[in-house]
Amino acid sequence: MPKKPRTILDKLFLIIKGLGMGAANKVPGVSGGIVAFVAGFYVEFIYSLQKINIKAFKLLFNGRFKSFYQYVNGQFLSLLIFGMLVSYFSVSKLLDYFLEREELFVWSTFFGMIIGSIYYIASDFKHWNKGTITSGIIGLIVGVSISFLSPAKENDNLYFIFLCGIISVSGMTLPGLSGSFILILLGNYVLLLVDSVNSLYDTIAEVIKGDFSFLKNEVRLKTLKILAVFTAGSATGLVTLSHLLGYVLKHFKYITSAVIIGFITGSLGVVWPWKNPIYIMDETGNIAVDSNGNKVIKNYERYLPVFTDSETWWAIIFVLLGIALLIGLERYGKNKKR
Repeated sequence: MPKKPRTILDKLFLIIKGLGMGAANKVPGVSGGIVAFVAGFYVEFIYSLQKINIKAFKLLFNGRFKSFYQYVNGQFLSLLIFGMLVSYFSVSKLLDYFLEREELFVWSTFFGMIIGSIYYIASDFKHWNKGTITSGIIGLIVGVSISFLSPAKENDNLYFIFLCGIISVSGMTLPGLSGSFILILLGNYVLLLVDSVNSLYDTIAEVIKGDFSFLKNEVRLKTLKILAVFTAGSATGLVTLSHLLGYVLKHFKYITSAVIIGFITGSLGVVWPWKNPIYIMDETGNIAVDSNGNKVIKNYERYLPVFTDSETWWAIIFVLLGIALLIGLERYGKNKKR
């Protein structure tokens, strides 16, 4: 944990890092954990989450708010979370706009950024041996396997929803594992990240107007209950995973780093730019849509780029741009350490 007080510039950059994590977490196939790992605050993030424990709650319930804030590294977490929240209503909306209009170039940039992150992590890793190589290969196999899994059907069982919450936060804590993509595989991406959130927005808007008719709407109440259980699962997962990862990072640092390198490399299959979406079909044979009228993606059909197409070369330029961006971040980090 940092002992020196953060400068205004440090605080600003921390908010920007939160913006990056928030935007990354929203996109299926991209992990907010990669942003934390590459930007150099992954370890502090994990150890800060570890501080949310019984001792922290005792401080909070006893009214020792300042001690609680200091104990959980409150300034770090609050600035980071603020950046994520701002991202959800701004940067992620911009990202949605470009994904709708220039999807190939967006995925190409992400693909390049992940290649750059692999270079960044691997270039600083000097501890390859039989154990770490085996761990890296295992991480690679798991990452590739997840990339090509087929999604399950939607399941609104509350125990399963709670499990989805625990698993979904993996994108924040495990670099290379996209929580949004995992929810797609579990079949509950639309239910939990679209329909439930929209129900919450609608309910808040109605309450502000003094309209409490939602209390008689069984479908709305069921969706809000699902969102509450999902949120509880996410909070549980965030704290428990951070404790597990903190222990693993402390006792198996090099093995963990090797697994992460392999896993991120395997995740390249998820963000492969050249792919066509496969949509979920409804009972009438038409493409299913969510509550916003957006087509629901089931999976992707990947293909090799056609090099006679000018669009392919533009996509390659964006891949190189993504790589350059990560290498630039790496050099900035090293210069700052000096």
